Amino acid sequence: MQSLTRQRVLLAITGSIAAYKTPILVRQLIAAGAEVQVVMTAAAKRFVAPMALAAVSAHAVRDDLWDETAELNMGHIELARWADVMLVAPASADVLARLANGLADDLATTIALATTAPIIVAPAMNHVMWAHPATRANMDTLIARGVSCIGPDTGALAERESGAGRMSEPDTIVAALAERMAPAGARPLAGQHVLVSAGPTREALDPVRYLTNHSSGRMGYALAAAAAHAGAHVCLVSGPTTLAVPAGVRRVDVQSAADMHAAVMAEIEAADVFIGAAAVADYRPADIATDKIKKSDGDAEIRLVRTRDIIADVARDYPRVFTLGFAAETTDMEAAARDKRARKGLTMIAGNVVGPNDAFGRDDNALFVVDAAGAQYYERDTKAALAERLIAQIAERLADKTGQRA
Repeated sequence: MQSLTRQRVLLAITGSIAAYKTPILVRQLIAAGAEVQVVMTAAAKRFVAPMALAAVSAHAVRDDLWDETAELNMGHIELARWADVMLVAPASADVLARLANGLADDLATTIALATTAPIIVAPAMNHVMWAHPATRANMDTLIARGVSCIGPDTGALAERESGAGRMSEPDTIVAALAERMAPAGARPLAGQHVLVSAGPTREALDPVRYLTNHSSGRMGYALAAAAAHAGAHVCLVSGPTTLAVPAGVRRVDVQSAADMHAAVMAEIEAADVFIGAAAVADYRPADIATDKIKKSDGDAEIRLVRTRDIIADVARDYPRVFTLGFAAETTDMEAAARDKRARKGLTMIAGNVVGPNDAFGRDDNALFVVDAAGAQYYERDTKAALAERLIAQIAERLADKTGQRA
């Protein structure tokens, strides 16, 4: 288990059925070396007893902003100053909305406004609530203010439905918290802004059909997660996938290549690194039918036109940005990767062979990585492990560029 030794964690529990996991979360935080104090909203007490949290934390649980005894010494300010980190878990849709709007109508939200400690939320709610534009906007607001997010996971929900909205498991939360609280040296991309594109694009033919590709988005999502683990502020521009948003990552959802180009260009000004891991369509239909195309006896022809090259545009217009591209090839992969890097002016490129038994839909891959320092092979490994290696190499190159390395 990763260490939280001597870290003071203020755990705010809000109204979600996932609150039943919090005694286990407190025990695991303490096992990792943290000291834990708990505050609860009124709704949280309907799901878990304050006495249970007091027993496992060895501290009295605070749940009332108007507790006269505690507030004689300005208890909410005392707790706000005591915390090294404020963890809101589970974080309901309601509390995310209140935090985003700066409300302070109970003890937990008042402390959130009064603390200078980092705030981390672990959302838990129905999948429709999590996907609602209001919730997404609230999360974007919080992340833009520096709040980190752990989860939510995709899986079975209390209401016998399934989807993204399940609170991450206690061990996942503890590990993610430890990564965020690690010394700066353990977070080589701390303070850097990383923009990642991932997944496929869909190019409409008519209202019911589209052209797309086999991309699952797993490599791009793994890179976004690895960059966040390395301390970066991460924005993930994603085509349609079924993957959950990695912890600490802000996601922008798009459909077409044009949508993705626009989203990347809207975010690139703030970026230090752009990782173009999306499988963007090179061509789109020249004309989109307004009604469904009916089947006829003869053959049909579709005229295609080129889409804009996102990573080439970034490399040309933003030369200060570190660019990592991908070359997915069926033949002559190494030569194609070298040519693509030179032709598009990329800082680094990762080539891989694709086909029925390679890359697409798999959790593993092998890469051929080229930059100004030369070429190297990444032996077949999980995409998560390969992503960690790529992010570490990017961090090294950035450190070399800024003179931070001897």
